[in-house]
Amino acid sequence: MATPRIYNPQTLDEGTFAELGADYRVYLRDVLRLREGDGLTLFDGVGHEYRTIIRGFEPDAVRLEVAAKKDIILPETRITLAQSLPKGGKMEFIIQKSTELGVSRIIPFISSRSIPRLTGDRAAGKVARWGKVAVEASRQCGRADVPEVSEITSFDEMLRSVDGSALRIILWEGEGQHGLREILTDERNAGADSFCIVIGPEGGFSWEEIEQARQKGFLSASLGRLILRTETAPLAALSILQYEKGLFGTLQETVT
Repeated sequence: MATPRIYNPQTLDEGTFAELGADYRVYLRDVLRLREGDGLTLFDGVGHEYRTIIRGFEPDAVRLEVAAKKDIILPETRITLAQSLPKGGKMEFIIQKSTELGVSRIIPFISSRSIPRLTGDRAAGKVARWGKVAVEASRQCGRADVPEVSEITSFDEMLRSVDGSALRIILWEGEGQHGLREILTDERNAGADSFCIVIGPEGGFSWEEIEQARQKGFLSASLGRLILRTETAPLAALSILQYEKGLFGTLQETVT
């Protein structure tokens, strides 16, 4: 059986001891059936993994010894996904899969044609839930970092919050001149190492929103003649971006 991985947002040192809380005690002992002396991998979400050994199950904790610390070299390319709120539970799916596809940051936003209008405590609860989805997706796919899930914001605020030095692309089914691949392979963008991909809701963006984004330095792009669902478009765009920038198929290097 592969060594289980657990997220623990705490920086540790080799040769020290650490504790996991009571929830992990139940999960590790009763669900995974681990015992004292078994191995467990921790990751802190910022680029470090720790090989640990279970040294005991206390009434309200699991006691671990840190046997080795590994520093993971994270990708230099940073990818932001700005996603207009979709209907139903589609956002969890988008966050899960975009985490697997290497995004660094996810910005949920409300555009003119968004149907969900989350505010207040309900919005905060959703963001907290999405953060947990990102953690679990990172754990499952072997990432040593966890993407940031930002608070829900407006379309205007989203445009302003994106790094101005990034290559900023807004996908629009009405774009008839420039495809995403064309923009990514343009020699003028060859040196880009920071990207932002903006995805609209089920009803797409309005013409006014596209013009507003263009005025802020965003490039409108098409994914082709087919109109993709709002939960499919980010996966297609991120896959194209990863492939064109040579990020797929490259083995991750580590420094111990």
